[in-house]
Amino acid sequence: MSSNELEVEGNRIAVTHPGKLLWPEAGIRKADYLGKLIALAPYLLPYCRNRYLTTIRYPGGVDEKPFYQKNAPGGLPDFVDTADHNAIRYVNLNSLSTLLWLGNLDALEFHPSFEFIGGEEPAEWVLDIDPSEGGESGLMEAVSLIGETLVDMGIASVPKTSGATGVQIIIPLQPGYTFDQLRKLGSFTGHYLADKYPKLFTVERRLRDREGRIYIDYVQHAAGKSLAAPYTPRGRAEATVSTPLTWEEVRQNADPKAFHLLNIEERLQVRGDLLAEAAPQNLDAVLDFVGKQGSRLRLD
Repeated sequence: MSSNELEVEGNRIAVTHPGKLLWPEAGIRKADYLGKLIALAPYLLPYCRNRYLTTIRYPGGVDEKPFYQKNAPGGLPDFVDTADHNAIRYVNLNSLSTLLWLGNLDALEFHPSFEFIGGEEPAEWVLDIDPSEGGESGLMEAVSLIGETLVDMGIASVPKTSGATGVQIIIPLQPGYTFDQLRKLGSFTGHYLADKYPKLFTVERRLRDREGRIYIDYVQHAAGKSLAAPYTPRGRAEATVSTPLTWEEVRQNADPKAFHLLNIEERLQVRGDLLAEAAPQNLDAVLDFVGKQGSRLRLD
């Protein structure tokens, strides 16, 4: 085995240009990145395994133009599993070998589908919270209000940084729910918050209509769509990582840029996987309540 080759799970993975700077500002080269992926794998893989995977590849590093890839690239090694869906051959990111192979291809971001391969049910419910330009300073306060509203609805959730500018609120689910049910619940929640805090929240998708308010995106959560996985690195100068938070960290105005490839291992040693500890939620009661409310957006 050559010095530019990894042997993992009985598979040999060639490493090309190990000295390439992928995150110049953070000083992270490809060889460093692959080492970080090995450390992240136990946390990242559970949220990508058996889902349709989209990657974002940065062949010139984060300072140069990336491209999205849904279709599996040619020349697949035997150890890479795939799944066909809607005329696309997706990679199934179900092993460390596959993760490192993708990492060597300069895939720096991993975006799994909301549904499992071959299934139709959502694996979890996600609200995507996106600050408008200039609204980042109030983001965590807004996320905290959303979390409190969910608690009032009897729903426990876990916030996570997107690794970019936003935050996602993840609700692990018991099986049996549909995307349509969760879209209605998301619509109810978003409109309730926008009505209660009209200067803070909006459900307007068009940027020009947001007027600096925090956007509650419940529409993105749909079959066939994807989102940055928990613990995926992001193609940002700071080498940020999409990181689950505690609600106390949200209330203390956590900085999303504070969670990155250079310190994520230490955090995981201390905190572990906050999402894995979260109990799957039963939404029957709140869905029944929302169904009876109709257009009345009241929780009191």
